[in-house]
Amino acid sequence: MQSLFRVLAVLAAGLVAAPMAKAETLTDALIAAYNNSNLLDQNRAVLRAADEDVAVAVSALRPVVAFTAQSSWRKADVAGVTGVITSEGLSSSLTLSAELTLLDFGRSRLGIEISKESVLATRQALINVEQQVLLAAVQAYVDVRLAQEVVALRNSNLRLITQELRAAQDRFDVGEITRTDVALAESRLAQSRAALSSAEGQLLVAREAYKAATGAYPGRLAALPPSPKIGRTLDEAQSVAIKTHPQILQAQHQVSIAELQVALAKAGMKPTVGASASISRDDDGLDTQTFGLSLNQTLYAGGKLSALYRQSLANKDNSSAGLRQTVVGISQNLGVAWANLAVSLASIEASDRQIRAAQTAFDGVREEAALGARTTLDVLDAEQELLDARNGRLTAEADRYVGVYSVLSAMGLLTVEHLQLGIPTYDPEGYYDAVKTAPATSAQGKKLDRILKKIGN
Repeated sequence: MQSLFRVLAVLAAGLVAAPMAKAETLTDALIAAYNNSNLLDQNRAVLRAADEDVAVAVSALRPVVAFTAQSSWRKADVAGVTGVITSEGLSSSLTLSAELTLLDFGRSRLGIEISKESVLATRQALINVEQQVLLAAVQAYVDVRLAQEVVALRNSNLRLITQELRAAQDRFDVGEITRTDVALAESRLAQSRAALSSAEGQLLVAREAYKAATGAYPGRLAALPPSPKIGRTLDEAQSVAIKTHPQILQAQHQVSIAELQVALAKAGMKPTVGASASISRDDDGLDTQTFGLSLNQTLYAGGKLSALYRQSLANKDNSSAGLRQTVVGISQNLGVAWANLAVSLASIEASDRQIRAAQTAFDGVREEAALGARTTLDVLDAEQELLDARNGRLTAEADRYVGVYSVLSAMGLLTVEHLQLGIPTYDPEGYYDAVKTAPATSAQGKKLDRILKKIGN
């Protein structure tokens, strides 16, 4: 326990030693969370991998060029007129070949469209992760401020009960109260110290959560700014959520992918036409050139093609139902967030009334105790009710503030762009534009290297 006090003393000394340091704002915390999030980095890499799927699909429209260099040594016994003759020799050849699919009834084009829809779906998943990162930062910021305010409240309570104990001891010394009253005050003082230790522990826990969310421990935190706008009614908020929430948009792209997969399964039952060409030279310097066309059609595959088609239809139904369920889930989450916000607002109003009444009661009981009409226990009980009311007010206000951002997240609007944080953001199209045409080594390849280097930094 003493080590806990030492840690808190060091933290307090650091804050006092730099009173002129600029206070950290919620905007600072959100920017730090966005810039330092490993989760965002991880999902950006997932998106870049999806971008490469487009390049892979585009490559199916292009010829495949390869070369084969071959060398072999052969020794053989051959029966001749005069007996067995042994022959041996080294043969080599070099072949350059090219193959190109001329007609596949849309398979390659469908593959490209599927990859593009996958990219769009993955972008929406990245936006949803961004919302999670920013909401965690808001929660961490509010939790640290709440923990600090609770520690201050507990310290004030400890000082007040210490004064009550001194007053009780003075009254006991002159015979106005019994030893029992003093013992009650001592018990409440010990309880107050325990509550203060618990609050200090919660502050340390909140600081760790803040570091996890933003990448650094909090310094001196500024007051919370005004809450962002969320709309006037739940119906308005739900209408926005259905149009903008990244999970819904992601599910829509997944439905498009499923529909394209059905068309791809149909195309898989049709033939393909290809062309091939090769040039080879052997070790005797003789050249061979070949050109050809091929038509491939699967006549029977044991029911595999029909099964794949039926499977694509089932996956389409699955995606459509998933989209509808996603809309239901988002609407539910938004409704719950909206209700929790309303509860917090009501709790704040009730806590304000409770604090006023508890303050009046405490002041009255303390005056009556000074006149001998109330016991020490009455004073301590009144003070505890006032403390509980103030603590409840702090918690309700914290819940209300986080509740506003929870509603924003449920609407799909908790993003750097919507919050207007004023910082450069990750461009999901930058990498895609550099690889969508499947570059190998060219000016585009150098541009891609610059993008990768920038991402790495």
